[in-house]
Amino acid sequence: MTFENTLAFAQQLDREDTLADYREQFLHPIINDQQVLYFTGNSLGLQPKAARDYLDIELNDWAKWGVEGHFYGTNPWVSYHELLTPASAQLVGANDSEVVCMNSLTTNLHLLFVSFYRPTKQKYKIISEAKMFPSDRYLLETQVRHHGFDPDDAIIEIAPREGQHLIDEQDILDAIAEHQDELALVFFGGVNYFTGQLFDMKKLTQAAHDVGALAGFDLAHAVGNVPLHLHDWQVDFAAWCTYKYLNGSAGNVGGIFVHDKHGQDTSIPRFGGWWGHNKERRFLMENTFEPMSGAEGWQLSNVPIMGMAVLKSSLDIFAQAGIENLRAKSLKLTAFLEFVFNDVVAKFEHIKLQIITPIEPMQRGCQLSVKLIGTDKSFFQALTNAGVIADFREPDVVRLAPVPLYNSFEDVYQFGCRLNTLLREYQHER
Repeated sequence: MTFENTLAFAQQLDREDTLADYREQFLHPIINDQQVLYFTGNSLGLQPKAARDYLDIELNDWAKWGVEGHFYGTNPWVSYHELLTPASAQLVGANDSEVVCMNSLTTNLHLLFVSFYRPTKQKYKIISEAKMFPSDRYLLETQVRHHGFDPDDAIIEIAPREGQHLIDEQDILDAIAEHQDELALVFFGGVNYFTGQLFDMKKLTQAAHDVGALAGFDLAHAVGNVPLHLHDWQVDFAAWCTYKYLNGSAGNVGGIFVHDKHGQDTSIPRFGGWWGHNKERRFLMENTFEPMSGAEGWQLSNVPIMGMAVLKSSLDIFAQAGIENLRAKSLKLTAFLEFVFNDVVAKFEHIKLQIITPIEPMQRGCQLSVKLIGTDKSFFQALTNAGVIADFREPDVVRLAPVPLYNSFEDVYQFGCRLNTLLREYQHER
Protein backbone atom coordinates (compact mmCIF):
# COMPACT_ATOMS: atom_id res chain seq x y z
CA MET A 1 0.00 0.00 0.00
CA THR A 2 1.18 3.52 -0.81
CA PHE A 3 0.66 5.75 2.24
CA GLU A 4 -0.05 9.46 2.33
CA ASN A 5 0.64 11.70 5.29
CA THR A 6 -2.69 13.50 5.16
CA LEU A 7 -5.72 13.68 7.42
CA ALA A 8 -8.02 12.59 4.61
CA PHE A 9 -5.94 9.47 3.98
CA ALA A 10 -5.84 8.55 7.68
CA GLN A 11 -9.59 8.99 8.00
CA GLN A 12 -10.14 6.85 4.93
CA LEU A 13 -8.07 4.05 6.52
CA ASP A 14 -10.20 4.34 9.66
CA ARG A 15 -13.40 4.05 7.62
CA GLU A 16 -12.06 0.88 6.03
CA ASP A 17 -10.97 -0.59 9.37
CA THR A 18 -13.30 -3.42 10.41
CA LEU A 19 -11.95 -3.22 13.97
CA ALA A 20 -12.44 0.53 14.36
CA ASP A 21 -15.44 0.20 16.68
CA TYR A 22 -13.35 -1.50 19.38
CA ARG A 23 -11.72 1.87 20.05
CA GLU A 24 -14.98 2.99 21.65
CA GLN A 25 -14.83 0.13 24.16
CA PHE A 26 -11.91 1.81 25.96
CA LEU A 27 -11.51 4.94 28.08
CA HIS A 28 -9.03 7.39 26.56
CA PRO A 29 -7.14 9.61 29.04
CA ILE A 30 -7.72 13.35 29.20
CA ILE A 31 -4.72 15.01 30.85
CA ASN A 32 -4.65 18.71 31.67
CA ASP A 33 -8.00 19.07 29.92
CA GLN A 34 -6.46 17.69 26.72
CA GLN A 35 -7.38 14.52 24.85
CA VAL A 36 -3.99 12.85 24.59
CA LEU A 37 -2.61 10.55 21.92
CA TYR A 38 -1.95 7.33 23.83
CA PHE A 39 0.93 5.26 22.42
CA THR A 40 2.09 3.37 25.49
CA GLY A 41 -0.04 0.25 25.57
CA ASN A 42 3.26 -1.62 25.67
CA SER A 43 3.63 -0.30 29.22
CA LEU A 44 0.04 -0.05 30.48
CA GLY A 45 -3.01 -0.74 28.35
CA LEU A 46 -6.10 1.42 28.46
CA GLN A 47 -9.08 0.63 30.69
CA PRO A 48 -11.97 -1.22 29.04
CA LYS A 49 -15.23 0.61 29.69
CA ALA A 50 -16.72 -2.71 30.75
CA ALA A 51 -14.13 -3.20 33.51
CA ARG A 52 -16.23 -1.35 36.08
CA ASP A 53 -19.27 -3.51 35.33
CA TYR A 54 -17.27 -6.74 35.59
CA LEU A 55 -15.78 -5.55 38.87
CA ASP A 56 -19.16 -4.48 40.23
CA ILE A 57 -20.49 -8.02 39.79
CA GLU A 58 -17.84 -9.34 42.16
CA LEU A 59 -18.14 -6.45 44.60
CA ASN A 60 -21.90 -6.97 44.75
CA ASP A 61 -21.47 -10.69 45.29
CA TRP A 62 -18.95 -10.01 48.03
CA ALA A 63 -21.50 -7.73 49.70
CA LYS A 64 -24.32 -10.24 49.22
CA TRP A 65 -22.57 -13.51 49.98
CA GLY A 66 -19.43 -12.77 51.95
CA VAL A 67 -17.27 -15.88 52.02
CA GLU A 68 -20.06 -17.91 50.39
CA GLY A 69 -19.30 -16.04 47.17
CA HIS A 70 -16.61 -18.66 46.62
CA PHE A 71 -19.38 -21.12 45.81
CA TYR A 72 -22.61 -19.23 45.22
CA GLY A 73 -21.58 -16.01 43.49
CA THR A 74 -22.48 -15.17 39.91
CA ASN A 75 -19.00 -16.40 38.97
CA PRO A 76 -18.00 -18.68 41.86
CA TRP A 77 -14.60 -17.50 43.08
CA VAL A 78 -13.24 -20.95 43.78
CA SER A 79 -13.03 -21.57 40.02
CA TYR A 80 -12.87 -17.98 38.74
CA HIS A 81 -9.44 -18.40 37.14
CA GLU A 82 -10.91 -21.04 34.85
CA LEU A 83 -13.03 -18.33 33.19
CA LEU A 84 -9.85 -16.71 31.89
CA THR A 85 -8.30 -19.87 30.50
CA PRO A 86 -9.96 -20.26 27.06
CA ALA A 87 -9.21 -16.70 25.89
CA SER A 88 -5.68 -16.84 27.34
CA ALA A 89 -4.97 -20.17 25.69
CA GLN A 90 -6.24 -18.84 22.37
CA LEU A 91 -3.93 -15.83 22.58
CA VAL A 92 -0.81 -17.94 23.13
CA GLY A 93 -1.73 -20.87 20.90
CA ALA A 94 -2.13 -23.45 23.65
CA ASN A 95 -4.44 -26.13 24.94
CA ASP A 96 -6.57 -25.04 27.87
CA SER A 97 -4.67 -27.48 30.06
CA GLU A 98 -1.41 -25.66 29.31
CA VAL A 99 -2.42 -22.22 30.61
CA VAL A 100 -3.42 -20.63 33.89
CA CYS A 101 -3.57 -17.04 35.18
CA MET A 102 -1.86 -16.60 38.54
CA ASN A 103 0.59 -14.49 40.55
CA SER A 104 2.75 -11.90 38.75
CA LEU A 105 5.28 -12.19 35.94
CA THR A 106 8.65 -12.51 37.69
CA THR A 107 7.11 -14.56 40.51
CA ASN A 108 5.81 -16.97 37.89
CA LEU A 109 9.15 -17.16 36.12
CA HIS A 110 10.93 -18.02 39.36
CA LEU A 111 8.36 -20.77 39.99
CA LEU A 112 8.85 -22.13 36.48
CA PHE A 113 12.64 -22.04 36.84
CA VAL A 114 12.27 -24.31 39.87
CA SER A 115 10.96 -26.92 37.48
CA PHE A 116 12.80 -26.16 34.24
CA TYR A 117 16.20 -24.83 35.29
CA ARG A 118 17.71 -27.81 37.05
CA PRO A 119 21.40 -27.42 36.26
CA THR A 120 24.10 -30.02 36.64
CA LYS A 121 27.86 -29.57 36.86
CA GLN A 122 27.99 -30.31 33.14
CA LYS A 123 24.86 -28.55 31.82
CA TYR A 124 24.17 -25.30 33.65
CA LYS A 125 24.44 -22.42 31.18
CA ILE A 126 21.62 -20.17 30.03
CA ILE A 127 21.60 -18.31 26.71
CA SER A 128 19.60 -15.09 26.67
CA GLU A 129 19.58 -11.68 25.01
CA ALA A 130 21.71 -8.79 26.13
CA LYS A 131 19.70 -5.71 27.13
CA MET A 132 16.90 -7.88 28.46
CA PHE A 133 14.37 -6.36 30.83
CA PRO A 134 16.15 -5.84 34.18
CA SER A 135 13.74 -8.06 36.12
CA ASP A 136 14.62 -10.95 33.80
CA ARG A 137 18.34 -10.30 34.30
CA TYR A 138 17.88 -10.29 38.06
CA LEU A 139 15.92 -13.52 37.72
CA LEU A 140 18.75 -15.21 35.84
CA GLU A 141 21.43 -13.86 38.14
CA THR A 142 19.74 -14.99 41.33
CA GLN A 143 18.69 -18.35 39.91
CA VAL A 144 22.22 -19.32 38.87
CA ARG A 145 23.64 -18.05 42.17
CA HIS A 146 21.02 -20.11 44.02
CA HIS A 147 22.40 -23.19 42.30
CA GLY A 148 25.99 -22.26 43.16
CA PHE A 149 27.13 -20.94 39.79
CA ASP A 150 28.81 -17.68 38.77
CA PRO A 151 26.49 -15.51 36.64
CA ASP A 152 29.43 -14.28 34.56
CA ASP A 153 30.08 -17.87 33.56
CA ALA A 154 26.60 -19.34 33.49
CA ILE A 155 24.70 -16.56 31.66
CA ILE A 156 25.61 -16.12 28.00
CA GLU A 157 24.16 -12.87 26.67
CA ILE A 158 23.84 -12.43 22.92
CA ALA A 159 24.26 -8.79 21.96
CA PRO A 160 23.85 -6.92 18.67
CA ARG A 161 26.92 -6.85 16.49
CA GLU A 162 29.12 -3.77 16.55
CA GLY A 163 27.29 -0.75 15.17
CA GLN A 164 23.90 -2.49 15.15
CA HIS A 165 20.86 -2.26 17.41
CA LEU A 166 19.27 -5.65 16.74
CA ILE A 167 20.40 -9.16 17.54
CA ASP A 168 21.23 -11.37 14.57
CA GLU A 169 19.40 -14.63 15.23
CA GLN A 170 22.23 -16.55 13.61
CA ASP A 171 24.42 -15.43 16.50
CA ILE A 172 21.95 -17.06 18.89
CA LEU A 173 21.99 -20.29 16.90
CA ASP A 174 25.78 -20.24 16.75
CA ALA A 175 25.98 -19.76 20.51
CA ILE A 176 23.60 -22.67 21.09
CA ALA A 177 25.81 -24.88 18.95
CA GLU A 178 29.01 -23.64 20.58
CA HIS A 179 27.81 -24.25 24.14
CA GLN A 180 25.65 -27.28 23.50
CA ASP A 181 27.51 -29.55 25.90
CA GLU A 182 27.02 -27.08 28.76
CA LEU A 183 23.65 -25.63 27.85
CA ALA A 184 20.64 -26.14 30.13
CA LEU A 185 18.26 -23.47 28.93
CA VAL A 186 17.53 -20.93 26.19
CA PHE A 187 15.51 -18.05 27.65
CA PHE A 188 14.47 -14.95 25.70
CA GLY A 189 11.87 -12.24 25.74
CA GLY A 190 9.54 -13.12 22.87
CA VAL A 191 9.62 -9.45 21.90
CA ASN A 192 12.54 -7.45 23.24
CA TYR A 193 11.19 -4.65 25.40
CA PHE A 194 13.83 -2.11 24.32
CA THR A 195 14.01 -2.50 20.55
CA GLY A 196 10.72 -4.23 19.85
CA GLN A 197 12.51 -7.06 18.02
CA LEU A 198 10.31 -10.15 17.63
CA PHE A 199 12.32 -13.36 17.89
CA ASP A 200 11.59 -16.56 15.99
CA MET A 201 10.51 -18.59 19.01
CA LYS A 202 9.85 -21.72 16.99
CA LYS A 203 13.38 -21.71 15.57
CA LEU A 204 15.03 -20.98 18.92
CA THR A 205 13.01 -23.71 20.63
CA GLN A 206 13.97 -26.27 18.02
CA ALA A 207 17.64 -25.28 18.26
CA ALA A 208 17.55 -25.68 22.05
CA HIS A 209 15.88 -29.07 21.84
CA ASP A 210 18.38 -30.25 19.23
CA VAL A 211 21.17 -29.98 21.81
CA GLY A 212 19.19 -31.34 24.74
CA ALA A 213 18.30 -28.00 26.33
CA LEU A 214 14.93 -26.49 27.20
CA ALA A 215 13.38 -23.28 25.87
CA GLY A 216 11.36 -20.72 27.80
CA PHE A 217 10.12 -17.20 27.04
CA ASP A 218 9.05 -14.03 28.77
CA LEU A 219 6.04 -12.96 26.71
CA ALA A 220 5.32 -9.64 28.46
CA HIS A 221 5.66 -7.73 25.18
CA ALA A 222 4.39 -10.50 22.92
CA VAL A 223 1.06 -11.69 24.35
CA GLY A 224 -1.84 -9.75 22.88
CA ASN A 225 0.59 -8.15 20.45
CA VAL A 226 1.52 -10.92 18.00
CA PRO A 227 0.00 -14.35 17.27
CA LEU A 228 1.68 -17.13 19.25
CA HIS A 229 1.63 -20.89 18.77
CA LEU A 230 3.40 -22.13 21.88
CA HIS A 231 2.02 -25.66 21.79
CA ASP A 232 2.85 -26.28 18.15
CA TRP A 233 6.27 -24.64 18.57
CA GLN A 234 6.96 -27.12 21.39
CA VAL A 235 7.95 -24.31 23.77
CA ASP A 236 8.62 -25.80 27.19
CA PHE A 237 7.35 -22.93 29.34
CA ALA A 238 6.49 -19.24 29.20
CA ALA A 239 5.05 -16.48 31.35
CA TRP A 240 3.53 -13.07 30.76
CA CYS A 241 1.97 -10.09 32.48
CA THR A 242 -1.51 -8.82 31.63
CA TYR A 243 -1.28 -5.08 32.14
CA LYS A 244 0.36 -4.16 28.84
CA TYR A 245 -1.35 -5.23 25.64
CA LEU A 246 -3.94 -7.25 27.59
CA ASN A 247 -5.26 -4.14 29.38
CA GLY A 248 -5.61 -5.96 32.70
CA SER A 249 -4.89 -2.94 34.95
CA ALA A 250 -1.68 -1.86 36.68
CA GLY A 251 0.28 -4.71 38.26
CA ASN A 252 -2.48 -7.24 37.69
CA VAL A 253 -2.21 -11.02 37.73
CA GLY A 254 0.07 -12.78 35.22
CA GLY A 255 -0.20 -15.99 33.24
CA ILE A 256 1.87 -19.09 32.54
CA PHE A 257 2.18 -21.73 29.84
CA VAL A 258 3.53 -25.22 30.50
CA HIS A 259 3.56 -27.57 27.54
CA ASP A 260 1.43 -30.66 28.06
CA LYS A 261 4.49 -32.87 27.66
CA HIS A 262 5.59 -31.45 31.01
CA GLY A 263 2.29 -30.42 32.53
CA GLN A 264 0.86 -33.92 32.44
CA ASP A 265 3.91 -35.21 34.32
CA THR A 266 3.02 -34.50 37.94
CA SER A 267 6.37 -35.89 39.11
CA ILE A 268 8.22 -32.79 37.84
CA PRO A 269 9.63 -30.92 40.88
CA ARG A 270 7.94 -27.64 41.73
CA PHE A 271 7.07 -25.43 44.67
CA GLY A 272 3.62 -26.35 45.91
CA GLY A 273 0.63 -24.44 47.18
CA TRP A 274 -2.92 -25.44 47.95
CA TRP A 275 -4.42 -24.00 44.76
CA GLY A 276 -2.15 -26.30 42.75
CA HIS A 277 -3.23 -29.30 44.80
CA ASN A 278 -5.78 -31.82 43.51
CA LYS A 279 -8.88 -29.62 43.43
CA GLU A 280 -11.17 -32.55 44.24
CA ARG A 281 -9.37 -32.90 47.58
CA ARG A 282 -8.26 -29.29 48.13
CA PHE A 283 -10.53 -28.63 51.08
CA LEU A 284 -9.70 -31.85 52.88
CA MET A 285 -6.61 -30.02 54.19
CA GLU A 286 -4.27 -32.98 53.65
CA ASN A 287 -0.57 -32.79 54.47
CA THR A 288 0.86 -34.27 51.26
CA PHE A 289 0.94 -32.18 48.08
CA GLU A 290 -0.70 -33.83 45.08
CA PRO A 291 -0.29 -31.46 42.10
CA MET A 292 -3.03 -31.06 39.56
CA SER A 293 -2.12 -32.03 36.02
CA GLY A 294 -1.42 -29.26 33.54
CA ALA A 295 -0.36 -25.70 34.19
CA GLU A 296 -2.79 -25.45 37.12
CA GLY A 297 -0.42 -27.65 39.09
CA TRP A 298 1.96 -24.67 39.40
CA GLN A 299 -0.58 -22.52 41.25
CA LEU A 300 0.07 -21.53 44.85
CA SER A 301 -2.66 -19.41 46.41
CA ASN A 302 -6.30 -18.71 45.77
CA VAL A 303 -6.75 -16.12 43.09
CA PRO A 304 -7.19 -12.30 43.24
CA ILE A 305 -10.81 -12.08 42.11
CA MET A 306 -11.08 -8.31 41.65
CA GLY A 307 -8.03 -8.13 39.41
CA MET A 308 -9.16 -11.13 37.41
CA ALA A 309 -12.57 -9.55 36.87
CA VAL A 310 -10.93 -6.51 35.28
CA LEU A 311 -8.73 -8.76 33.15
CA LYS A 312 -11.75 -10.76 32.01
CA SER A 313 -13.37 -7.61 30.66
CA SER A 314 -10.44 -7.21 28.28
CA LEU A 315 -9.95 -10.89 27.43
CA ASP A 316 -13.57 -11.05 26.34
CA ILE A 317 -12.84 -8.25 23.86
CA PHE A 318 -9.81 -10.13 22.52
CA ALA A 319 -11.94 -13.24 22.08
CA GLN A 320 -14.38 -11.24 19.97
CA ALA A 321 -11.81 -9.35 17.91
CA GLY A 322 -9.42 -12.26 17.27
CA ILE A 323 -5.64 -11.98 17.52
CA GLU A 324 -5.14 -12.70 13.81
CA ASN A 325 -7.45 -9.82 12.89
CA LEU A 326 -5.66 -7.56 15.34
CA ARG A 327 -2.31 -8.56 13.89
CA ALA A 328 -3.47 -7.68 10.38
CA LYS A 329 -4.47 -4.21 11.54
CA SER A 330 -1.31 -3.89 13.62
CA LEU A 331 0.92 -4.48 10.61
CA LYS A 332 -0.82 -1.69 8.69
CA LEU A 333 -1.06 0.70 11.66
CA THR A 334 2.60 0.29 12.63
CA ALA A 335 3.69 0.67 9.01
CA PHE A 336 1.67 3.88 8.78
CA LEU A 337 3.32 5.21 11.95
CA GLU A 338 6.73 4.36 10.48
CA PHE A 339 5.83 6.19 7.26
CA VAL A 340 4.48 9.29 9.01
CA PHE A 341 7.45 9.42 11.37
CA ASN A 342 10.00 9.16 8.55
CA ASP A 343 8.10 11.65 6.42
CA VAL A 344 8.20 14.25 9.20
CA VAL A 345 11.76 13.62 10.40
CA ALA A 346 13.17 13.83 6.84
CA LYS A 347 12.34 17.55 6.82
CA PHE A 348 14.74 18.32 9.70
CA GLU A 349 18.30 17.45 8.80
CA HIS A 350 19.88 18.80 11.99
CA ILE A 351 17.83 16.63 14.35
CA LYS A 352 18.32 12.90 13.98
CA LEU A 353 15.70 10.52 15.31
CA GLN A 354 16.31 6.92 14.30
CA ILE A 355 13.90 3.98 14.44
CA ILE A 356 15.82 1.01 15.85
CA THR A 357 12.95 -1.48 15.68
CA PRO A 358 13.21 -3.96 12.78
CA ILE A 359 12.11 -2.55 9.43
CA GLU A 360 10.79 -5.97 8.40
CA PRO A 361 7.15 -6.02 9.64
CA MET A 362 7.18 -9.72 10.56
CA GLN A 363 10.12 -9.14 12.89
CA ARG A 364 8.28 -6.67 15.12
CA GLY A 365 4.96 -6.15 16.86
CA CYS A 366 3.10 -2.88 17.32
CA GLN A 367 6.05 -0.96 18.72
CA LEU A 368 8.56 1.46 17.24
CA SER A 369 11.56 2.37 19.37
CA VAL A 370 13.11 5.71 18.45
CA LYS A 371 16.69 6.55 19.35
CA LEU A 372 17.27 10.22 20.12
CA ILE A 373 20.37 11.48 18.32
CA GLY A 374 21.39 15.10 18.71
CA THR A 375 18.84 15.71 21.45
CA ASP A 376 18.11 14.39 24.93
CA LYS A 377 15.34 13.39 27.33
CA SER A 378 13.99 16.94 27.22
CA PHE A 379 12.62 16.08 23.77
CA PHE A 380 10.59 13.25 25.29
CA GLN A 381 9.26 15.62 27.92
CA ALA A 382 8.30 18.08 25.21
CA LEU A 383 6.48 15.26 23.42
CA THR A 384 4.58 14.49 26.61
CA ASN A 385 3.72 18.15 27.11
CA ALA A 386 2.36 18.17 23.55
CA GLY A 387 -0.14 15.48 24.54
CA VAL A 388 1.65 12.41 23.18
CA ILE A 389 1.86 9.69 25.83
CA ALA A 390 4.74 7.38 25.00
CA ASP A 391 7.52 6.16 27.28
CA PHE A 392 11.26 6.69 27.69
CA ARG A 393 13.91 4.05 28.28
CA GLU A 394 17.40 4.97 29.31
CA PRO A 395 19.65 6.12 27.92
CA ASP A 396 18.02 7.61 24.82
CA VAL A 397 15.03 5.66 23.46
CA VAL A 398 11.38 6.65 23.14
CA ARG A 399 8.96 3.76 22.62
CA LEU A 400 5.74 4.26 20.65
CA ALA A 401 3.07 1.55 20.52
CA PRO A 402 0.12 1.96 18.12
CA VAL A 403 -2.24 -0.63 19.61
CA PRO A 404 -4.79 -1.97 17.12
CA LEU A 405 -7.59 -2.40 19.66
CA TYR A 406 -7.85 1.29 20.47
CA ASN A 407 -5.45 3.38 18.38
CA SER A 408 -6.66 4.80 15.09
CA PHE A 409 -4.93 5.83 11.89
CA GLU A 410 -5.98 9.39 12.65
CA ASP A 411 -4.12 9.09 15.98
CA VAL A 412 -1.00 8.36 13.96
CA TYR A 413 -1.57 11.30 11.63
CA GLN A 414 -2.11 13.65 14.59
CA PHE A 415 1.08 12.34 16.16
CA GLY A 416 2.91 13.34 12.98
CA CYS A 417 1.47 16.86 13.23
CA ARG A 418 2.62 17.26 16.83
CA LEU A 419 6.03 15.80 16.04
CA ASN A 420 6.42 18.23 13.14
CA THR A 421 5.63 21.20 15.40
CA LEU A 422 8.11 20.04 18.04
CA LEU A 423 10.92 19.49 15.56
CA ARG A 424 10.32 22.90 14.02
CA GLU A 425 10.66 24.46 17.47
CA TYR A 426 13.80 22.47 18.25
CA GLN A 427 15.40 23.41 14.93
CA HIS A 428 14.61 27.09 15.53
CA GLU A 429 16.13 26.93 19.04
CA ARG A 430 19.31 25.42 17.70
